[in-house]
Amino acid sequence: MSSTFKEKETVQLLQELVEIPSPSGYTKEIMEFMASILDKMNVPYQQTNKGALIATIEGTDTSKHRLLTAHTDTLGAMVKEVKGSGRLKLSMVGGFNWNAAEGEYCYIHTASGKKVRGTILMHQTSVHVYKNAGSFERNVENIEVRLDERVLNAEETRELGVEVGDFVSFDPRFEQTDSGFIKSRHLDDKASTALLLQLISSIKENNLTLPNTTHFYISNNEEIGFGGNSNIPSEVVEYIAVDMGAIGDGQTSDEYTVSICAKDSSGPYHYDLTRKLVELAKANNIEYKLDIYPFYSSDASAAIRAGYDVKHALFGPGIESSHAYERTHIDSLKHSAALLEAYVLSPMETE
Repeated sequence: MSSTFKEKETVQLLQELVEIPSPSGYTKEIMEFMASILDKMNVPYQQTNKGALIATIEGTDTSKHRLLTAHTDTLGAMVKEVKGSGRLKLSMVGGFNWNAAEGEYCYIHTASGKKVRGTILMHQTSVHVYKNAGSFERNVENIEVRLDERVLNAEETRELGVEVGDFVSFDPRFEQTDSGFIKSRHLDDKASTALLLQLISSIKENNLTLPNTTHFYISNNEEIGFGGNSNIPSEVVEYIAVDMGAIGDGQTSDEYTVSICAKDSSGPYHYDLTRKLVELAKANNIEYKLDIYPFYSSDASAAIRAGYDVKHALFGPGIESSHAYERTHIDSLKHSAALLEAYVLSPMETE
C-alpha cells in the first residue's frame, strides 16, 4: 500500500471542506475554495458553465485520457414557504429522509448574503402539547425550521431577508475520534474530494509521471443527478467516479476498506475496468470490498446516460449511515487513497 498518504493533512482538508456550506445549487463558495487550492498547486483547470472544475495533468500518452471525478455538492434544502407562524417550510435538495435532518442546526442563506440561524424540527415536537408527538409522520408538511430570531409571523421573518428560494445548509458537526473514526455530515462526497486533492498534491510534490493524461473533474451537481455528465474531453477512455461505498444489511462495504462498486441502480459498471481495480488492490495489498448498491447512482452513470463512450467504474471510502450523520474510518481513507494512486500510475489497458 502507498506510503504517501498524509493523514493529518487529509483530515484537516476534509474538515475544511465539510464546513463550507454547499447544498446542490449553492456551491459558488466551495468551488472558489477548490479553485484556490488548484491555483496554489499550479495545476491548470477550466470551469464549466455549470460551475464545475476540470483540472488536468498531462501524461506520457496524450492520446488516451483518464478522468476521475468527485463532487462537492451536498444534501440540503430550500425555503418552500414562510409560514404564518414565522417558521419555514422546506423543500429537499437531494435525496434523504426527513428524520435524518430532524433536530439539526442549520443556516438560511438569504439573497443579501446574510445567514440566519435555525433548527430543523417537527411542528409537533413538544410531548407536553402533542400527545402523539412520536408517531406523526416526518414529512414536508410537519417538518419546519424554527428561526433563532424574535419572529412571530411571516412579515417579521421576511424583514430578516428570508424568502422563498433561499438555500438551507445543515451543520456538519465534524469530529475525529481517538479510535480513528471521522463523523460528519457531507462525507458524501467531500471525503473523496479531499482524497482527489491530496492525490493531485502528491503527484506534484513527488514529480510523478502519469502514463496517461488525467483529468480531475470536481463536480457540483451530483446529488441532483447531473454533476459530471458534460464537458468530458473527447480523448477520455476511462471514467472513474470516486464516491462513497454504502453500508447496510446485505452489503459487503465497511468503514475500514475501499469499496469497489460492481453495479448500482443504473446497471453494471464496466467489467474490465472494475476487474482492473480489483487486481490493482490485490497487487498493492490494498484492502477492498466489492459491492452492489441497489438505490445509488453516480456521476459515472450520469455520464453514461448522457451518451459518453467511456469505460466507467466507481470506488471510494465506505460511509456508514449515508445521507444522514455519516461516519468513516481513517483506514478506509488510506486504502481509497492507495487505490487512487495505484490506478493513475498504472498503464492503461490496450485493446
